[in-house]
Amino acid sequence: MGALSFEIEHRSGSCAARTGVVRTLHGSFQTPAFMPVGTQGTLKGLLPKDVRATGSEIVLGNTYHLMLRPGEEVVRALGGLHSFMGWTGPILTDSGGYQAYSMSDINRVTDDSVVFRSIVDGSEVTLTPERAMDVQHALGADIIMALDDCPPSVDPRGFSATRQRLAGQRERAERRRGYDHGARLDEANERTIRWLERCKARHEAGGHQERQSLFGIVQGGTDLERRSRSAEQVCGVELPGYAIGGVAVGEGYEEIVRVVEHTAGLLPEGKPRYLMGVGYERDLVAAVRAGVDMFDCVLPTRNGRNAYAFTPFGAIRLRNAIHTRDPSPIDEGCDCLACRPDLHAWETPGGVPVSRGYLRHLFQAGEMLGPILVSLHNVRHFQRLMVDIRRTIRDDDWSGFERRWPVVGAATLGGDREGPESSCRVMD
Repeated sequence: MGALSFEIEHRSGSCAARTGVVRTLHGSFQTPAFMPVGTQGTLKGLLPKDVRATGSEIVLGNTYHLMLRPGEEVVRALGGLHSFMGWTGPILTDSGGYQAYSMSDINRVTDDSVVFRSIVDGSEVTLTPERAMDVQHALGADIIMALDDCPPSVDPRGFSATRQRLAGQRERAERRRGYDHGARLDEANERTIRWLERCKARHEAGGHQERQSLFGIVQGGTDLERRSRSAEQVCGVELPGYAIGGVAVGEGYEEIVRVVEHTAGLLPEGKPRYLMGVGYERDLVAAVRAGVDMFDCVLPTRNGRNAYAFTPFGAIRLRNAIHTRDPSPIDEGCDCLACRPDLHAWETPGGVPVSRGYLRHLFQAGEMLGPILVSLHNVRHFQRLMVDIRRTIRDDDWSGFERRWPVVGAATLGGDREGPESSCRVMD
């Protein structure tokens, strides 16, 4: 089999959606797949067995953060990331390229590398394509990502004041010098393909392709011609899978859909297609219909820690006073540990659903159980969504799906979405 194989099992008759299975040396996962994010080797507050019970089959870690703390050699010495975090299934690690965008106030990007100021101790850290590979080889994830240059998807001069602050000091300095967004996208495309070639050479030099699968990342912002050019370059490098990067980093829902619909079909038909850092339910469904197979996002756990619970009918803010005496579970139709403890009798014998009123109390009191339970519920919510998506693809019953998941039609566009954060591509 090699380190990874992908089999398409069903195709929708009305769109490009497909179901399949990805097999790795640490097991398989069904696609379309949602990968919860454990940036630092853990989904905050959640035991691996409980993550598995949500239906999660693959999880994600981040190279940059694990490189800084505890360090890849510590992880290697403790048996690799699977043993280190107690997760026996497949793992994917991001390369750290996105941190070059999200932490742009503490780094500089050159043609050779990204140079960071460590968020742990302030020391200078240089991340080259070769270093990104070496770290991921030490971590031992099943799927590893090439180092890429992730530019702003849209011209940052059009960002809101808040988004401009998030874009960081480096981009503001570039605007003062006469920022050219098209030139920045071209620069990112060229760096991304050069870095990919260096990543592949390093990956194969040690024979790591027999144990780990390297994916390349397509950039290009919201410019479809540049997306096409990047896809042609990146997909010209033979790899086990390919990703769409630089999405959900400032643009709205309609732009996300336009870019994904254009780009997904440019990626090889017989390889897994991964949309990085997306997202809300409607984002996922639109991308699945465009032919994407894999997703990750911090929303379930990060928002769960902020008393923000997902349901098929829209989000619930559990800190709101309206829930003070509310005896209802988060979602009557959910089978998670919080909503249906009777289905988890080995955990809570004779348990009754956790009420919204009790959850509100936990958050108001600062008790850790609240974030744990809502995070578990949210991860299960997204896995239930993916189960129903896979069933819908097999049955080709999209109208029925939309009736079961009205949030797919009701989601607010782009940056106007409500919640603690609207960006999915941050540390969790």
